[in-house]
Amino acid sequence: MAGLQQTNSEKILLSWVRQSTRNYPQVNVINFTSSWSDGLAFNALLHSHRPDLFDWNAVASQQSPVQRLDHAFNIARQHLGIEKLLDPEDVATACPDKKSILMYVTSLFQVLPQQVTMEAIREVEMLPRHSRVTREERIQVHHQQHFSQEVSCFTFLLLSWCSKVVVSLNYSISLKLDS
Repeated sequence: MAGLQQTNSEKILLSWVRQSTRNYPQVNVINFTSSWSDGLAFNALLHSHRPDLFDWNAVASQQSPVQRLDHAFNIARQHLGIEKLLDPEDVATACPDKKSILMYVTSLFQVLPQQVTMEAIREVEMLPRHSRVTREERIQVHHQQHFSQEVSCFTFLLLSWCSKVVVSLNYSISLKLDS
């Protein structure tokens, strides 16, 4: 369950996002999964630092989640030089991949102004624990752990089988050499 703990880097990143999107009432980023799926958080983050690039109201009110995500990723690529690392369809789900979102938001963090206040960090610390780790994230971690255990088991079985085959081949070779 250690994987469920938020790292200091995640807390700082989440604090920066929350601080940057504070003036956007439709946006409430509490995690690195479901908070990003409608595309509003990405666009608000970009708009808060570069309001000259697009009309926030047009993006927020008229587009679907996939269109908003595509818009944000295209703006980031064209104006900030950040490659389109995510597919909008993969993010516009109930629980997008946390590591992918973290990677992309970190890319934004590296090119946009990074002033994070202690107040913003304390605010993240005060978020209820269940808000920081959603049920979907816990289920995803459980499935990943189960899959990892299965892979380990199959790997062990495969290595055991390979070992037996090597012993058998060595025995066959030694018999032929003795003949």
